[in-house]
Amino acid sequence: MSTATPRTHTAVSCALLVAALSAGVTACGPDGNPLAADPYDAADQISFNGPTEPGKKADPDKPLEITAEGSDGRITDVTAQDATGRRVAGELAADGSRWHSTSPLAAGAHYTVTVSTEDADGAPGRKVLTFDTSKPTTNKRLNVTFGPDSGTYGVGQPITAELDQPVKDKAQRAVVERGLQVHSTPAVQGSWYWVDDKHLHYRPRDYWPAGTSIEVRSGLENMRIADRLYGGTAKPLKLTIGDRVVAVTDAAAHQLTLYKNDEKIKQIPVTTGRPGFDTRNGIKVVLAKQASVRMKSTTIGIAAGSSDSFDLMVYWATRVTWSGEYVHAAPWSVGSQGVSNVSHGCTGMSNANAKWFFDNVHEGDIVQVVNSKGKPMELFGNGFGDWNMPWEKWVQGSAVHGGGQGGTPKQDTARLSPQSL
Repeated sequence: MSTATPRTHTAVSCALLVAALSAGVTACGPDGNPLAADPYDAADQISFNGPTEPGKKADPDKPLEITAEGSDGRITDVTAQDATGRRVAGELAADGSRWHSTSPLAAGAHYTVTVSTEDADGAPGRKVLTFDTSKPTTNKRLNVTFGPDSGTYGVGQPITAELDQPVKDKAQRAVVERGLQVHSTPAVQGSWYWVDDKHLHYRPRDYWPAGTSIEVRSGLENMRIADRLYGGTAKPLKLTIGDRVVAVTDAAAHQLTLYKNDEKIKQIPVTTGRPGFDTRNGIKVVLAKQASVRMKSTTIGIAAGSSDSFDLMVYWATRVTWSGEYVHAAPWSVGSQGVSNVSHGCTGMSNANAKWFFDNVHEGDIVQVVNSKGKPMELFGNGFGDWNMPWEKWVQGSAVHGGGQGGTPKQDTARLSPQSL
């Protein structure tokens, strides 16, 4: 929807208008203001390129165009939307002579177009147009799956969109991205990032505010994306953001500090990765919690029976990478906790502290490691490292706001060590 700046008109009094009209006829509204009159029928003042014959359907691949007829009036506003509420973006000429759509129409849809006009004296006119678009020319669909599952998450939880087939062209990506709608209360600045041809992540500029409500849905159904490819259906998603929980592990000081809604709640002595198994630096997001998990060194290439091998049941395990980095109970290293780093990459603490941590963090909460000698947390592919990318670079991964090519940098390929402990 586009709106031009109203023109300035010379004021005309109601008395002069009445004098100029035949007796008993007035253009004044009930309050004596001629501009307060009900909108006149603007049918003769506009034309549009849609079908007017009964039963004829518009081609959804062609833009919609509304044109002002004659020289005594202009278009002031156009709203076009289909029966599901999807609005068509458009552009209005500065002089109000023409409006045209800038986003595609959906196939097999019923549209209502409301055109507002004004005449040379500034009196408002209106015309409502309706038409149907023809059905898609192919059954091939691009389907989208949103993540995570509906529920309550921490302030660091990104939204994901997985496409069932690749989209490489930038213009096609822009159509897809515009159709993936994220609405939050309160409203925040956010953007999609194309991780690769089939995966997008959405995050705000800063962490979600505590208590935010989020609705995610697709408006791509029956939208033309490419030749013989139209948008399919997608299950909508609703998320609620809980308290702002951020855990910061200082690997050099061997301490983990948990903050809730910016208040320091607890400080816990820990041990992190020893040399050669240094814990990743950077911001991570809680992926899952497991009351117990079996950890085996052979999964990361450490031979069974070697000095570094292990095969243990570990309790109160909070996962932060898919390759096996956890915050968990490590009763065998209590003597080193708060003193030195002796683990294979995980953050270890006492049974009691691990149970407390397990009970006080949730999926989507932030776990940040600082002052480690480990490599930076991968941006993608090994959990959610999204927050380690500066916002200015993040928006460049959008097909709407930036370059739209995204892609995981080579140095961010998931490192499979440490797998556990």
